[in-house]
Amino acid sequence: MKAGVFLPMLALGTLAFAATLPAQPTLKGDLNIHDPTLLKVPDGYVVMGTGYEGINGGTLRFSTSPDGLTWTDAGHLNDRQPTWVGKLLGQEPPNLWAPTLFQKGKTTYLYFAASTFGKNTSGIGLMTNPALTAARPGEGWTDRGLVFASKRGDNFNAIDPFRIDTADGRAWLAFGSFWDGIKMRSLDPVTGLLNKQDTTLYNLASRGGGAIEAASVVQHGKYFYLFASFDRCCAGLNSTYRIMVGRAQTVTGPYTDKAGVPMMKGGGTQLQASQGRFIGPGGQEGYADGAAEKLVYHYYDRDLGGASTLQTSPLIWGADGWPTLGALPQGAK
Repeated sequence: MKAGVFLPMLALGTLAFAATLPAQPTLKGDLNIHDPTLLKVPDGYVVMGTGYEGINGGTLRFSTSPDGLTWTDAGHLNDRQPTWVGKLLGQEPPNLWAPTLFQKGKTTYLYFAASTFGKNTSGIGLMTNPALTAARPGEGWTDRGLVFASKRGDNFNAIDPFRIDTADGRAWLAFGSFWDGIKMRSLDPVTGLLNKQDTTLYNLASRGGGAIEAASVVQHGKYFYLFASFDRCCAGLNSTYRIMVGRAQTVTGPYTDKAGVPMMKGGGTQLQASQGRFIGPGGQEGYADGAAEKLVYHYYDRDLGGASTLQTSPLIWGADGWPTLGALPQGAK
């Protein structure tokens, strides 16, 4: 076949293949959430996010959905922050941050962060629930206290937690923001608290003090994929957050990006940055929706004056083993 005939057909085939890739869904309802974590439960879907400053004690927020597409504000978790928060920080912060939901058997583990902007006097707390439901997401929680803390002078910040359990029966907590980047500690898989036998502080990713946070680790095939947010968060339409990824053959690293640059040396392959009305996407977290692997994140909606808005995306795995995200929802500009 002549090249002049073959190449156009190849291009058409490529376009046809691209058109079959799943897009990010158009979500509806109350989508106002920040730092989302998403869990599928028997009666629907539950999303949790950072608390509203000065409202309901700044406690963590819920949204629920019957189908993962149409969302309803489901209120907040408790009316007061745990008592250990004020003792750790010396004051009660305006809100609690960046929850993550993890389910083992029938128990749901909720990790969350207590801190204030610009400081690394911070703590990660834990609550558990024996029967989380979308119908009553605020019921059944027991405070298990402080898991791990950082203080002034440490080279890490104990916020933005994420738990992953591995096939060898071990449990891990990734966390970190700015300072020397993303770290990891071993957990007791049953209590959800720190593993007293392994006290190693593992190094996963760093930008030498630059903006990196919101760690999330997904295992796919023989690799572990570390998702993180780079650059400026929490500034509405001035946010420059973007979603990055690297991978490793073990959960504790070393992680490298697609070009082979170590994430401990600032590496990271970009998955999504500001585009159209989708400003500053980040705060992302991988989750399982049945057999499907997906990512949940927030962005600042340009058409809504920079409101923090929920979005989900399929994780699309290429032949090279690297993920991409679906195209932005149809009609998005």
